[in-house]
This record gives sequence, C-alpha cells and structure tokens, in this order.
Amino acid sequence: MSEPNARRRPSRTARRASGAGVLAVVCLMLQSGGFSPVLAAPGDAKPYDDKLMRLAEILGAVHYLRELCSANDGQLWREKMKELLDTEGGTAIRRARLTRSFNQGYRSYRRTYVTCTPTAQSSIERFLAEGIQIGDGLAARSP
Repeated sequence: MSEPNARRRPSRTARRASGAGVLAVVCLMLQSGGFSPVLAAPGDAKPYDDKLMRLAEILGAVHYLRELCSANDGQLWREKMKELLDTEGGTAIRRARLTRSFNQGYRSYRRTYVTCTPTAQSSIERFLAEGIQIGDGLAARSP
C-alpha cells in the first residue's frame, strides 16, 4: 500500500521547486508594488481583495501542512504573510481580515490533519499551484 503512494508523491526537489515558485511570485509582487499599500478608510475594499484573502488563507494552510510534513521551512510562510501584511495591511481592519484568512487556513488544516499523509502532501501541491495562479493574476494587474 505504501509503495503506490510513494510513486504518486512528487519528489522532495519538485516540492521545493513548487514552494520556491510561490515565494518568487509573492516576493515579486511585494517588491514591485503589485499591491497597493496605501488605504484611506475602513471601507478600503479593493477589487482584488477576494484573491488576496485567498492567498493569505493558502499561506496559512501551507505553513501548517509543510511543518506537519517536516519540510523544515521554519517560519518562512509566516514571514511571507508578514510581508503581505506590511504591504497590503494599510488599515487595522485590512490587517485583521488578512490575519483572519491566514489563521483560518492554518486552523482548518490543523483540525483535518494530525499526521503527514499522501493527501496532505497533495493538498500542499494544490495550494502551491493555486497560490502561483493567484499571484500571477495579481501581478498582471500591477501598473
């Protein structure tokens, strides 16, 4: 039973490459000003907020799952979330919404997985792919 699962699991190198891709996209968006950090009022909703909140949720889920699966990332994903907050969290309300999304992703998978399983590994890969897709879409919107 473990033999077929082992064949379906991406290699450690492939997982690292996927993680690096998401990081590169998030870092590029943060450094290029792909997100608008200046927000004037509590009603500061942006057209891309749903995608931004989903990206924060993905960062939380990946932070938990990669730690669970012994990826040895340390606080890497939490630090990426902090960069996102520093760039996009212009108001206390926005910071709270982003933080809530990150925590929701983390807690949701903490309730679901207590050990690293092939399904948990698959979830990581799906989240990384979705994060890259969201990041590419947000970066394309950049001026």
